[in-house]
Amino acid sequence: MFRESLQQVIQWTTDHNRITLLLIVLLTGVMIAGIPQIDTESEAGGTPGEFDDIDRVETAQYIQDQYQNASIDQSNTTVQTVYVQDEDGDVLSKSALIEGLQYQQEIRDDEFVSDALTEDGIQGIENLVATRAAGDENATLAEQIDSLEQTSEADVEQLVGETITEQPQAQQFLPVDHDDSTSSTDRRMFVGIEFTEHASQVDETLYQTAEERSEDGFFVINSAAWNDYNDHFFGEMVWLVLPAALVLILLVLAFTYRDLVDVIVGMSGVVLSILWMFGLLGWLGVEAGIVSIVPVVLVTGLSIDFGFHIFNRYREERGEGEPIRPPMARGVYLVATALILVTVTAAIGFLSNLTNPLPLIRDLGVSITLGVISALIIFVAAVPALKISIDGLLERLGLDRRKRPLGHGTYLRPALEQSVTLSQRAAPVVLVVAIAIGLLSGVAWVGLGEESFQQADGEVADWKQQLPGPMGWETHPVPAQEQHIDESYQPASADDAIQSEILIQGDVTDEQTLGDIAAGVEQLDNEGQLIGEAAQQTPVTAMQSVAAENDSFAATFEQADSTGDGIPDRNLEALYDEFYAADSEVAERVIERTDGEYRSMLVTLSLDAGFGEADEVVPVLDDGAAVMDGDGDRTATVAGTLAINEAILDEIVSGILLTMAIALAAIIVGLMLVFRAMHGSATLGAVVAVPIALVVGLVVGGMYVLGIPLTLLTALLMSLVIGLGIDYNIHIGDRFADELSEGRSAVESLRAAVTGTGGALLGSTLTSAGAFATIALVPHPQLQSFGGIVVVALLMSFVVSVLVLPSMLLLWSRYTSGEVTARETLDAASADD
Repeated sequence: MFRESLQQVIQWTTDHNRITLLLIVLLTGVMIAGIPQIDTESEAGGTPGEFDDIDRVETAQYIQDQYQNASIDQSNTTVQTVYVQDEDGDVLSKSALIEGLQYQQEIRDDEFVSDALTEDGIQGIENLVATRAAGDENATLAEQIDSLEQTSEADVEQLVGETITEQPQAQQFLPVDHDDSTSSTDRRMFVGIEFTEHASQVDETLYQTAEERSEDGFFVINSAAWNDYNDHFFGEMVWLVLPAALVLILLVLAFTYRDLVDVIVGMSGVVLSILWMFGLLGWLGVEAGIVSIVPVVLVTGLSIDFGFHIFNRYREERGEGEPIRPPMARGVYLVATALILVTVTAAIGFLSNLTNPLPLIRDLGVSITLGVISALIIFVAAVPALKISIDGLLERLGLDRRKRPLGHGTYLRPALEQSVTLSQRAAPVVLVVAIAIGLLSGVAWVGLGEESFQQADGEVADWKQQLPGPMGWETHPVPAQEQHIDESYQPASADDAIQSEILIQGDVTDEQTLGDIAAGVEQLDNEGQLIGEAAQQTPVTAMQSVAAENDSFAATFEQADSTGDGIPDRNLEALYDEFYAADSEVAERVIERTDGEYRSMLVTLSLDAGFGEADEVVPVLDDGAAVMDGDGDRTATVAGTLAINEAILDEIVSGILLTMAIALAAIIVGLMLVFRAMHGSATLGAVVAVPIALVVGLVVGGMYVLGIPLTLLTALLMSLVIGLGIDYNIHIGDRFADELSEGRSAVESLRAAVTGTGGALLGSTLTSAGAFATIALVPHPQLQSFGGIVVVALLMSFVVSVLVLPSMLLLWSRYTSGEVTARETLDAASADD
């Protein structure tokens, strides 16, 4: 029934090519109308509920429920930092300090900034020096500027020295390694901002005003700066990658097709497939966010592959003196089964990501699946119809449109036939060697590094910057500035640093509890993980703050300390009772009391670390938490952002193995059923599917060799490898079965499959792998890892399909009946348009 329906559809589209094209044009219009409806606000991560089986996430959720007011900084303000850097100058000179005051005046003149400024306003070392010059610590900004302008260079230098030595707060505006020198290449100022609905306008004003003074060394790293960097990066990436990829694709297509018309028709199909994919995303409401480039490049590669097979089979089918329509109908019919199988199995691989807890990854799986389905429709219906129409017109004008099939050239055919010869002579050896290499490569999984994300350092090779015209990469200062800040300064405040919570549960009234917590915090401080004494909020620090204001509680606190070290170690339950009685609002931030029972404690730490250091910092935090565990009657769990990111990555990486195993099993079962229905042999379907496991192993080995770590994106791509890798095997296996059904021997069938279909696979591999290789030009490690994995997957899939699969097919024919059912042939159409 399926064959008959497929035969009728293909026959109709080739008989009525003009009507088919008209229908495709109308459908394309509908698809394009859906593109403006695309939701581009996709999330990069999931909600805690989507990871609630992870211990750290469960703990974080518990903290959120029980300690809603636990932040170190309870205010509704934030601190924006403005930096000044002059590597060859002195940012503490008179002119530089005046520039800083003038910057402050300019941003104060903005209505959004002036409305959002906190009581502390703007603070910097220029203000400290200028108020000294004015002789009035309450001098207005205008008075500060006038005072500095009227002070000599020498006197300003003296004032700077006095400020640094006599006012300790001045050091917070200077790099951590600054001494008492009156000169510096770096300084910063703090702008206190209350949370407001106009936060984006405030950010933009601070950034743009600093940009106008960038020649004097001013810069800001905030959301406006990162938005500008992202826009710049995307534009540079488009100009660098797309021209290179397009030129490479066109060169390979021109070399393989050796025909301009086929290149144009094939690329038209690629463009339509992409448009259809985005249109379907819009109509179905699937989110398409920051990584939309991933489905675009993957669907482009698969579309080009479909085109190679359609054109190549048509060229093989068209005999001398035969019109266009009948061989096109036969060729599409013979290839359509393989293309449908590729679409179904690729969809299984891609849709296996629906089980992933990350919305972004789920949406990517759906996006790519919609793109592959679109490519199938376009290349089975629209492309053949367009090819018939154009070739028919050109032949009526007297041009011969017969072209030699891929894989039948003077050099390529003998090379491809060598794999058949190898299979005849040493099929068992090939299989054993392949399994050994696959297992060895798969073992490399345990050696792959794990990173939450790969961060760019802003470095760009000189030759990329020297490329002609818009292709030359213009660097953006934000990454280098961010790195400089991390190396030169501590966070402006504890609240601005990355925070990590440690939840202590169990017997928190034990006399050793507070001492163990203090020991754990001290260990972390000694390890250099905290930004200062103000970077911690513990039950003890909270009690000390209340004791400073409440004499009665201070006496109780002192009585509970038997050793005099400032850490209470007796009658803790009574101490907690007094703590709640003295200030319940502060107490409930650090100690949980439910139904009169003390169940947990919370330690909040501000870390001197960045997100890119999670894999180094989290184990240290766990060691500190282990000290807080004490004798085992308590548990201490790290639940901060860094720890949660690491836990989620571990969960996803672990889940990828299960996802790939399920997808592989589903593909094997699916191909067995389809090959049983289409070719009368379920075992042949299994033989075609199994090599994908070898491809996965080889990709893992390739990642190890290339130093590509497991991240959220690369873990996703590992599951997509199944969808990519099965493609080539299906084409070889389906062609092999078709040739067997014509009565040819196994060797003859294999030779026809490898030299015919293998030629198209080579063209597809060169085009797709070359296009993805251009992504390596982008100076961002995450994108380079993405391109590297896909290139390795494509190359390994081709190698396995033409070197390993032929040996497996010959062994199958030897140890089974080696018989398949014959496929029905299409009736020849009578005439061309």
